[in-house]
Amino acid sequence: MGLSSSMLVAGLLQMPVPGEDAITVIGTIAIVVLIGLSAFFSSSEIAMFSLPQHRVDSLVDDGVKGAKTIRNLKSSPHRLLVTILVGNNIANVAMTSIATALFAVYLSRGQSVLATTFGITTLVLIFGESAPKSYAVENTESWALRIARPLKASEYALYPLVVLFDYITRGINRLTGGEAALESTYVTRDEIQDIIETGEQEGVIDEEEREMLDRIFRFNNTIAKEVMTPRLDVTGVAKSASVEEAIERCVHADHERVPVYDGNLDNIVGIISVRDLVRELHYSEGEPSLKRVVQPTLHVPESKNADELLAEIQDNRLQMVIVIDEFGTTEGIITLEDMVEEIVGDILEGDEPEPIEFLDENTAFVQGEVNIDEVNEMLDIDLPEGEEFETLAGFVFNRAGRLVEEGEVIEFDGVEIRIERVDNTRIIKARVTVLEDDDRGSGSPAEELPADRVE
Repeated sequence: MGLSSSMLVAGLLQMPVPGEDAITVIGTIAIVVLIGLSAFFSSSEIAMFSLPQHRVDSLVDDGVKGAKTIRNLKSSPHRLLVTILVGNNIANVAMTSIATALFAVYLSRGQSVLATTFGITTLVLIFGESAPKSYAVENTESWALRIARPLKASEYALYPLVVLFDYITRGINRLTGGEAALESTYVTRDEIQDIIETGEQEGVIDEEEREMLDRIFRFNNTIAKEVMTPRLDVTGVAKSASVEEAIERCVHADHERVPVYDGNLDNIVGIISVRDLVRELHYSEGEPSLKRVVQPTLHVPESKNADELLAEIQDNRLQMVIVIDEFGTTEGIITLEDMVEEIVGDILEGDEPEPIEFLDENTAFVQGEVNIDEVNEMLDIDLPEGEEFETLAGFVFNRAGRLVEEGEVIEFDGVEIRIERVDNTRIIKARVTVLEDDDRGSGSPAEELPADRVE
């Protein structure tokens, strides 16, 4: 036993020690491999986080090889990023250590440190970062599919370190009050709207399509008060009216449906349609009765979100709802057509006037009931929208502080609004002009202006 041990030790001592050339070759091969690993992890970060989720889902549906692995990796983006960073840093640190030891064979300590600092940094920047990331940007989808499985294998190989650093970083985020932004959606509403605008500029979508898509995004932030037909324009039928009177009222107002009220419009009990009225008049058994054709409706607050209201209208199969204020007073009505127009634009019938009619590039006739945001968008201006008003007429009254008459002019921030038509106290139409810089007033107080001009 002792003899065998002595012989083994003697044999090990007699084994040749690798020379400087062998060390150089081995170290060089190791550095090349580590640069490859650094390039792999750097390009993986770009490819994985640049590939949109909807494209990943499409690849999975098409049965593309590697797509399910990508989806699995992206299902936990925080852990994916930790895996890539851990792998990349291990490769870079190991590369630096080996290079320092390798240069130390031929150079002094100070020279080896300098050579490692500048030499390895240059190699990493070019071959481990810049070049692979540029390639990944140009070939995001194909490269992501190619490296998905090796990256998943790296996650398994580095699992203890990945779990440790994942736990540490999440703990630090909790302590600092930060949120893991990677866990949130990769695409925001603003980014989608930017894509839509770019699509119009590139000719992928036309102007009408872009406007409709913009209205869809605005619809989510629209409230019932901005969509409704105001009470002043509402035609109703008294509950005590006969069927013939109700039909005459609808035909005279040119409406297919109107609300039915008990006493006044603050007490709306339901909705009637011309079709039901005609059927009741000609085909009912016994004496025609308005009560039998009144359909129930909803009363919604003026602050109701339009998106939620549309879903509620669809669920209840309604054609008209009543908008009330905080005191229960009827503010107006909303029809299904009103909701559709918020998305597709105005649907004009007969001699119904255009809400905004351009005279030239900087001048347009605008109906008083048009919303401020629509005026701003069409004329590319920035009139403010206050809590007390949403329409152009509301803006005029707010600025003037009183009722206005035909011919009066209001100026605000390079925009001239001339009142063209007034019906009693209502502003029916105004001419809005975007002034050139030379035409803009000095902004003097309203009391120093002529009686027909307010600034």
